[in-house]
Parts: sequence; structure tokens; C-alpha cells
Amino acid sequence: MNRNLETLIPSGIRRFTNLANATPGCKKLTIGEPDFDTPAPIREAAAKALADGLTHYAPNRGTDSLRKTIARYETMRGMECAPENILVTVGATGALNTALTGILNPGDEVIIPTPAFSLYESITLSQGAKPVFLDLKQTGFQLREAALAACITDRTRAIILNSPNNPTGAVLNQDSLDAVIRATEGTDIYLICDNVYAPLCDQPIPDLTLERSLRERVILCQSFSKPWSMTGWRIGYLAAPAWMIEKFVLLQAAQIAAVPTFVQKAAETALTVPVDDMARDYRKRREYVTGRLKRMGLSFPEPEGAFYVFPDISGSGMDSEAFCTRLITEGGVACVPGSCFGCEGHIRISYCYSDQELKEGLDRLEAFLAKASP
Repeated sequence: MNRNLETLIPSGIRRFTNLANATPGCKKLTIGEPDFDTPAPIREAAAKALADGLTHYAPNRGTDSLRKTIARYETMRGMECAPENILVTVGATGALNTALTGILNPGDEVIIPTPAFSLYESITLSQGAKPVFLDLKQTGFQLREAALAACITDRTRAIILNSPNNPTGAVLNQDSLDAVIRATEGTDIYLICDNVYAPLCDQPIPDLTLERSLRERVILCQSFSKPWSMTGWRIGYLAAPAWMIEKFVLLQAAQIAAVPTFVQKAAETALTVPVDDMARDYRKRREYVTGRLKRMGLSFPEPEGAFYVFPDISGSGMDSEAFCTRLITEGGVACVPGSCFGCEGHIRISYCYSDQELKEGLDRLEAFLAKASP
């Protein structure tokens, strides 16, 4: 057995979701899965692809037509790239796994600003590398050059940048990205940009993938899951220098062979489908949820993207694990402990649920807080 597997633990998000599923009547605000159906044009494109017999192996790197479409899409948004810069993956999870597995050797270090999605740590550990956590809670969930530079050693191989952030919804501002540029100038440190929530932002956001000077060190991990409500389709992509893609495609060929051909045809259509309506609904839900939390007296970093809020529950006198466990068993609503993201004293609330589910879940949270107050 691979000894590195002994360092891995189950997803806290799934653990608390499973606990909620096992609790009769419990409302879930745990999973970051859009409640919208995949838009009809995308589903129709998949159905047509199946009817046309697109059920055979796709190229390991993805179909030519999808990679050309992705390259055009990314170029239009400002990241100049060509089809040879694209690798089609099994969601952003596949993109992150391929990127980190492809660049890491045992003993390498990966800087992970926290709070952070636990997958980054899991993949790093699975490669025998070391996660180095950089706490952003004390700096308003933004990066500072001195703190980042203090984490960098001669073993640092990569920095993972997730913006908008899961679990806070915070967006790294230009000062944060400038800090990354200055701290890594003249190094060979890779900058892995997990931008899966960016298409759902209110407006264009600062983005290192648009920096021409960083082109040889930036790896973009992207997914169709969140913007187009395609979580079950399992498709995403990597955008990176062509020489790097040539290596990554060999790794992916050994792992999954290729993403299903008819799914790739549906993804081509997805890139032509606007997400404005879904983004507008998420904004309305965000305003409702944040308004309710403020009236409950809870503070949180103001979410600017994604579909999460990260309220501070330290005033309850409980750690986040105990709080979320009692919230399920006594309050009948499930959230995710901040400890699952490397940030104690907070919980994550997902607002990609229906208006009715959000109202009932928040009603139960408010009642629990009133009862559990120290």
C-alpha cells in the first residue's frame, strides 16, 4: 500500500452531509452544488452527440474542437492561449490532480493560503510533498508579500490561488496578486490558479492568468461544474504552457485515458451559453443570506463570488466541529465546520439552494443560536 495514503482523511464536507442525510428532516446547506438543471442547449448537445454515435474514444488531450473552443474562450477573456495549451480533464479535480502530480516530487512544498478547499492538501500529501499553510484570517483574507515570502523555501514548488475562494467567497484583490508576483519574481515556483467560480462573479476580477510575464509559470485549473451547473458531467480543463501540457497528457493517459467524447461535445455548447441568469439568482440569494446573518449578529468576510458565506461562530463558545454537530442533531440544519478548511471559529454555509431551503435552514440556524448562546 502507498504509505502516502495513510495521511489522507475523508472530506469534511461529505462527512457532515452524510450526517445530515442520516438525520431525519435535517436541512442541508453543505454541498457546493448548484440546484439548477444543466441548461437545455447543453443537454440537447449531449443527446445529439449520442444520437450521432460520438461514443468512441476521444484523444487523450481532448477533442480538437473542444480545445479550440476553450482556447478561443480563454483568449477572449484575456488569457492568450492556443489549443496546444489546453488539456481536457475530469473536472477541476482532475485538473488539480494532474497539475500537482505532474510537478511535485517527494519533499517538495506547496503553499496553500487558508482557509482552503481540502483537496489541495490531500493531493499534495498523496505525492509525498508537504503542504505549507498561510493563514489569511488576520489579513482580511488577502495575501501580504512579507507573510508569503516567509513561507517560501528552496523546496517550494507551487502556490495555490483560489479566487473567488471556497469557503469564504472572497476575491483576491490586485494588491494580493502583486504580492505574489513580487514574492516569486525570479523563481521557478508554479502558480496554480483554481478559478472555477470566476464566471459567476459580478464583474471581472484580478487574475494572474492574464499576466503575460507569468505565462511560463501559471497553470489554470477550470471546470464546467459550477458556472453551467454541470457537476455530474465531470469535465474541466487545464491551461498551461504547451511543453507542460505535453507532459501532463502522458500522465492523464495513464490515469483516465480521456473524458467521454459526447460530454466534450456538450461542453463546447456550454461555452456559448450565458450564465447571467444563474449569477443573478446567486446574487439575490447572497443578499438574502448575508442580510439574515447580519441580523443574527454574525460577522463574516464579505463574499464577492462563488456561493458560500463563512460566518464567525467563535462567540458560541464551541469549536466549529462541535457547533456543526450540534447544529445537525439539535437544530436540524447542516453546515460545514471551518476546521475542514483549516480555519477554526467559522462555519461554511452554501447558498446554492432554493429560496425556501435557505429560509428554512436559516430559520433553524437562528433558533439554534438563540438556544445555544453561552
